[in-house]
Amino acid sequence: MAAWVKGLGWVTRPLLSVVRTWDLDARRWVRALRRSPVRVVFPSGQAVGRKPGPEKQPRRAAPEASPHEQRQKPPLQVSASQTSCAWEESGLRYDKALPGDRRLSVMTIVKSRPFREKQGKILLEGRRLIADALKAGAVPKVFFFSRLEYIKELPIDKLKGVSLIKVKFEDIKDWSDLVTPQGIMGIFAKPDHVKMTYPETQLRHLLPLLLICDNLRDPGNLGTILRSAAGAGCSKVLLTKGCVDPWEPKVLRAAMGAHFQVPIINNLDWETLPNYLPTDTRVYVADNCGLYAQAQMSDKASDHSWVCDRRLSKLHKYEEEEEEEDLEPGASKAWLPELEVQSYDLDWTEAPAAVVIGGETHGVSLESLQLAESTGGKRLLIPVVPGVDSLNSAMAASILLFEGRRQLRVRAEHLSRDRCYH
Repeated sequence: MAAWVKGLGWVTRPLLSVVRTWDLDARRWVRALRRSPVRVVFPSGQAVGRKPGPEKQPRRAAPEASPHEQRQKPPLQVSASQTSCAWEESGLRYDKALPGDRRLSVMTIVKSRPFREKQGKILLEGRRLIADALKAGAVPKVFFFSRLEYIKELPIDKLKGVSLIKVKFEDIKDWSDLVTPQGIMGIFAKPDHVKMTYPETQLRHLLPLLLICDNLRDPGNLGTILRSAAGAGCSKVLLTKGCVDPWEPKVLRAAMGAHFQVPIINNLDWETLPNYLPTDTRVYVADNCGLYAQAQMSDKASDHSWVCDRRLSKLHKYEEEEEEEDLEPGASKAWLPELEVQSYDLDWTEAPAAVVIGGETHGVSLESLQLAESTGGKRLLIPVVPGVDSLNSAMAASILLFEGRRQLRVRAEHLSRDRCYH
């Protein structure tokens, strides 16, 4: 091409001068050179025609589909929202969730109480809590994790038939209530205390000591109480209606795995609650009311009872309206149980015992006092410095449960000592 252009000197020199002078004409020449000429005319007048190349075939319009074919046409394929991967060591498979995976939407409602009650599922977070749940026999449904190492720490035999979904750590952070999430969350079927398998060490140290939670509404308090009950060796924890859901995430966090160390039975009526008590069990009530009486510098049991009676009388729906000044110390009503007040450090574990802990707002209920009276129980008083209102519910429960454990241990030592002498 360069030789041919050089041979056409009469064309090249004007073209170069035009490029130096007018850029506009130069651009026109460039466009002209890019075109495919029909024929080329040389200075001698000879014209050479361009050899025709292969003509482009016009596109054929696709035939229109018949109405029947249109109905049979498959829907458009949408890009997959997950990628299946193999875990070669165990023979299991897991999915990598991509944006738009519908299975992730369940995490927005799994923490709600209606979901737990209707679907019968709970949410557990953290490697230790999930491992404790698997050891106790809880049934997993789905695991969401950010690193495969977290799944490898779990028993492989417990993962068969479970959906394993790997997600981004940012998703775990959005779902978690923790400041530093552990990177794994699991949805389990709500455990049944009858089908659970509790640790052997826990079963060997069980005591004839039960805990009854009466209208406890604070999740942190309930979780701490459950942890104390497991540590003290309680054989069972009963929750009446009105208590916070023990499977709420905040309760699970505060309990630190106690749900899988001690049987928990919740949502009980006072009419059916005695069915869960062992034979000859005596019910003792944590006496917050007695603390008010002690703040008044009174040591008489009758005064303790009178202050508590005055508080309970305001809650009884059958009582006639009376002025406070009309209710004198020592006065009692036929419907109000008469329970003796006893210091918590005196012996009260000679028979199987159940301790009732009430909420901090309303205290123990009238039904709990009636149950204590029917079983021959008492009010247990924890002395505090005058002027202090009352103890935290979790603190009071811990003191009473471990005091009961101490009394049972001392009694067992005395019995063993007597057997050695005889």
